[in-house]
Amino acid sequence: MVLDEADIAEKRHLCVHVQALDGPVMKLYLWDQAASDFCQKFKSYGGTPSVLLVTTVNPKHLGGTLAITSMSSSRVFMDSDVQPSKDYLEWLNSNAEIANSVAAEVVTKPEAVTLEELFTYIKQETSKVAWFECTATIDDVVRGSPWYYISCGGCNSKAFKGHTSMICNNKKCWKTEITGVPQYLTKISVYDKSEQAVFVILGDAGKELSGKHAAELVATYFESNEGVGADHCVPIPQALLDTIGQTRKFIVKVSDHNFSGKTQTIIVTKILPLAVALPATSEEPGASSGFGNSAGDRARKAAEILEADEAKRCKSG
Repeated sequence: MVLDEADIAEKRHLCVHVQALDGPVMKLYLWDQAASDFCQKFKSYGGTPSVLLVTTVNPKHLGGTLAITSMSSSRVFMDSDVQPSKDYLEWLNSNAEIANSVAAEVVTKPEAVTLEELFTYIKQETSKVAWFECTATIDDVVRGSPWYYISCGGCNSKAFKGHTSMICNNKKCWKTEITGVPQYLTKISVYDKSEQAVFVILGDAGKELSGKHAAELVATYFESNEGVGADHCVPIPQALLDTIGQTRKFIVKVSDHNFSGKTQTIIVTKILPLAVALPATSEEPGASSGFGNSAGDRARKAAEILEADEAKRCKSG
């Protein structure tokens, strides 16, 4: 584990995944001085500590997931810093079967990262398949390749032309005759303040972007152009071109293909509308002001927005 202290200082916070005894994996958000203290103690240990003790924390539900956030009075201790953490560490070391188990029963919300941070993660040798949230602006819809593909209506796998009809090669499906359904396979170029990237929009994520199913857009084109053949490739529809210039939140998947270097394109699994920014609020009394406040305030507001959205969904559900 490597800490980017300059980045943490600028954002004024960091997030650590922790697990309480017999409890789920949770996100612990350390802000301001608590984040600074964590960095200093972490460096002093020269390795990843096993026990983390944080005093005076505030439990929250963010995006449906339990999270814990530090407060201005929070203090951070690790392993043998104080007697309670030392006692817990000794007990943990004597119970190896518990120390080596992680019951990740709660699927945590994808971390919000910049495009630059996303590519940095991909380059790390220890990285694994993961999902992230990126806020980026659409620069263009990539031309030169089809924006959709024909899928099997039963399993959504890519369909192929047979002698007389479309067929599906998915062994779990393997139908001799299928109904072909257009699905999104759209490449878009995006950017943020740190980097540029190419995202691949698949399936339902395309509808979340354009507001229309791919099948609807393809059918509309052929209805308006009766003279074209069935093999004609439908040009990029206006509904997609109209998204150029929009800033959206993308849930992206970093896959094995990215790690192997076979492709630098990033798969998008979901697209969210941008939340409305919250009005400026006064800082918590006693909070440290030793860190910059630009990115940190945005991150804090984003967490509050997620909590508010979750509350609304619960009420409406």
